[in-house]
Amino acid sequence: MTRLFVTGATGYIGGDALSAIANAHPEYDITCLVRSSAKGAKVAVQYPKVRFVYGNLDHSDLLAEEAARADIVCHFADADHPGSAAALMKGLQKHTPMSPGYMIHTSGTGILTVDDMQRSTYGASAEKVYDDWDGLGVVTSLTDAALHRDVDKIVLEGSSNAVKTAIVCPPTIYGPGRGPDNTRSNQVYNMAMQTLKMGHAFQVGEGKSIWCEIHVHDLSNLYLALVEQAASCGGSATWGTEGYYFAENGEFVWGDIAKTIAESAHKEGLIKDKEVKSLSVEDANALMMGIGAILWGTNSRSKAVRARKLLGWTPSGRPLKEMIPEIVEGEAKALGLIKGHAAQAAGV
Repeated sequence: MTRLFVTGATGYIGGDALSAIANAHPEYDITCLVRSSAKGAKVAVQYPKVRFVYGNLDHSDLLAEEAARADIVCHFADADHPGSAAALMKGLQKHTPMSPGYMIHTSGTGILTVDDMQRSTYGASAEKVYDDWDGLGVVTSLTDAALHRDVDKIVLEGSSNAVKTAIVCPPTIYGPGRGPDNTRSNQVYNMAMQTLKMGHAFQVGEGKSIWCEIHVHDLSNLYLALVEQAASCGGSATWGTEGYYFAENGEFVWGDIAKTIAESAHKEGLIKDKEVKSLSVEDANALMMGIGAILWGTNSRSKAVRARKLLGWTPSGRPLKEMIPEIVEGEAKALGLIKGHAAQAAGV
């Protein structure tokens, strides 16, 4: 029986990925790390056969123990927590080359924003597109100043004949999650929320920066494919220094997203006009915990060649721009600006 250890099961990425994996393979023996019995109860409603261990990412001994016990570790919880990655890799080192353990780690294409961050070129477009096939060496040797790089290095450097690693690097994620707790994404959703709060749409600088997009269900299908390959002694996937997988389904320009949010919000009477105002780096950062300029004003362009070529991964989710009206509606409901069906029915 294949044994999985999963972190981040109540999160947006991890919750949706667990849905894809557990429903495709009910025969897997799955253990989830959760912070509390309340969190565990939410997961148990969907997955009554899942085993739970209680703790957090700072409980290194627990993480190492569970990683040693597992055949495959799915680390969905935090791309910026070096201690947890090190503990999981330490536990996996209990495996042998004859029976290797597998680590599937979640990073993010925020790692590709380092050039803009170092140049302070926020809101401008960039031509550089990173490739996980021909240009993989560039990605795996980025400067230590890049976001997520410190944790990526722990995973990459810990790879061996006994520990097979894969890093999944998604861009802007969207779509409703299927997990037991958090089902909401970050970047575009918070841009829509802040637009509604301020009464106008916004972009960083000229709004010309470019990111890639991926529907959360397509991302989960990539995790599922990697888990299945790991369960088949590695399968057709590449691991270790060549185990780095971008996950994208096309590009968008942040200024276009801002305009679409403005149009949707204005159409529903949630803002007065469709104007998109330009924000400085400082003002954008003030909206989002000091990182707004990075989230909405940098370039992060990637090509997911490896997953398509080796795993037959074919993302097919609805494009991000098509889903903007639903995203705006969801944020408006959360802010109490419009009523949901239940509230309307109850006359609230």
